[in-house]
Amino acid sequence: MCISATAARAFKSVLQGILLSSEGPALAVVSLLQRKVELDEFATLYVSNCSSSFSARANLTNFLVTKHTSALTLQVLGNAKGAVAVVISILLFRNPVTVMGIGGYTITVLGVVAYGEAKRSFKEVEKQQKCLGREDMGFAISKPTRK
Repeated sequence: MCISATAARAFKSVLQGILLSSEGPALAVVSLLQRKVELDEFATLYVSNCSSSFSARANLTNFLVTKHTSALTLQVLGNAKGAVAVVISILLFRNPVTVMGIGGYTITVLGVVAYGEAKRSFKEVEKQQKCLGREDMGFAISKPTRK
């Protein structure tokens, strides 16, 4: 689902770039509004229902990820998704890449990997502490309680 959402977002961005650039067929705001009005009622309802359905699913997924992991994990996943979107756009659309851009996304990917390793390491320490009965030590990792 994440890959299809990323691909759809990339397609939308490319299409907007083509439509609003001077190289492609130029569309003014008024003509965009006119084209929107020309859509029949059924198509407008169908598109808006699909859009709201996908938005609701994305929000539900975000809430579930936050519930089962943490808000920090959700942010790290968002950064990883951005890196994946850039790689897909480079592979599919042959977008030019700068050295600074490559460096930035390399740092992002390294940060995502480091976060994953740190989280795995903390889980192992927590598991060892539980086995040894040392849960009350100052460096134990605890999750906040929910009411």
